[in-house]
Amino acid sequence: MSNWWVHDLYQDGRIVELISWAFWVIFSITMHELAHGWAAIWQGDDTPRRLNRMTANPLVHMGQWSLIVFALVGIAWGMMPVDPSRFRDRRFGRVYVSGAGPAMNVALAISALTLLILWLAWGPQGSPIHKNLAVFLWTGGWLNLVLAAFNLLPIPPLDGSSVLSGLSFRIYQFYQRPQMQMIGMFLLLAVFFSGIFSFIFLGAGAIGGLYVDLGSGILGGPSVFDVVFA
Repeated sequence: MSNWWVHDLYQDGRIVELISWAFWVIFSITMHELAHGWAAIWQGDDTPRRLNRMTANPLVHMGQWSLIVFALVGIAWGMMPVDPSRFRDRRFGRVYVSGAGPAMNVALAISALTLLILWLAWGPQGSPIHKNLAVFLWTGGWLNLVLAAFNLLPIPPLDGSSVLSGLSFRIYQFYQRPQMQMIGMFLLLAVFFSGIFSFIFLGAGAIGGLYVDLGSGILGGPSVFDVVFA
């Protein structure tokens, strides 16, 4: 199948990248949605538990269509149903629950990149496993930085719009306008097909690379770019 991302990576011999991308996309989205659920339950909303959404099954969080689109083009999404009217902290509950997803992505990114620092410095340098595991950890760290930044964009239905809604009632009223969901979808398409998404990709790579190279350098290890992209 020409121009199919799975086929292209396989044909190029980039099997580790393929496996890494598949694992981290599915795992990161699942953890992102579970973080929303945990925060909602902490806020007094039992909707995620009542609807049996507090599970590690990615099919529950991503749904069939998301997984099909992921298989076709390599991108996916998820959803966690919550009821803001049940939040203990009312309006500020939106901030906690909506912000929990991106916060989880940041935590995953820091964890993966920190493990990468240790692996670069203390792993068997020059061996295939050294590069393969470095690719795996770098993919996880970089991808989760991208997911955190992307989800914090103030565009409905992304988490950033819900965070702002919780911080300001006037912004909440603005986002509640019927046309905002349609406008949000057009803005998301604009983000994907403009330089904004590329900027997020490059920015995540720069920040992640700076963090890893700083840590690896302190420990006497190589640059992540010399290993992952060699």
